[in-house]
Amino acid sequence: MSAVTSIHDFELPGIDGKPILLAGFAGKKFLLVNTASECGYTPQYTQLQELSTHFTNSLAVVGCPSNDFGNQEPGTNEEIAVFCSRNFGVSFPLSAKIKVTGPDKHPLYQWLYEQNQQREVRWNFQKFLFDEEGKLLKVFGSGTDPLGDEILSFLT
Repeated sequence: MSAVTSIHDFELPGIDGKPILLAGFAGKKFLLVNTASECGYTPQYTQLQELSTHFTNSLAVVGCPSNDFGNQEPGTNEEIAVFCSRNFGVSFPLSAKIKVTGPDKHPLYQWLYEQNQQREVRWNFQKFLFDEEGKLLKVFGSGTDPLGDEILSFLT
């Protein structure tokens, strides 16, 4: 792989087994969120879906299930997909379960670590917002409401 210049240079394994090519989101802002089904922040799936639906022409949302924090994503990819669809109506892309922290983290999250001043992801539902060219704009903590002014100010 040549030198990475943006998030669009990556792909993620899709929860359905098909790759998610992040280059397909070029031209839109992009929100990447590491997720978990048994976390206190899990209800944020609802707001993330609302963001994805409301800003469908200008924002892409991708969730990355991970069991890295408190073993709060113990399910299989199929169980996660069903849980998210059934309980939160999630239709935005989800990756297969990946590691987002530690020495075995997915290459995308290694790149994010380098982009974010060598800071590891701290907990589930940390959010990375990118501009239309795939450059990191802002990192939001787990407690940041996906529909709150802090995020919406970048989208409107």
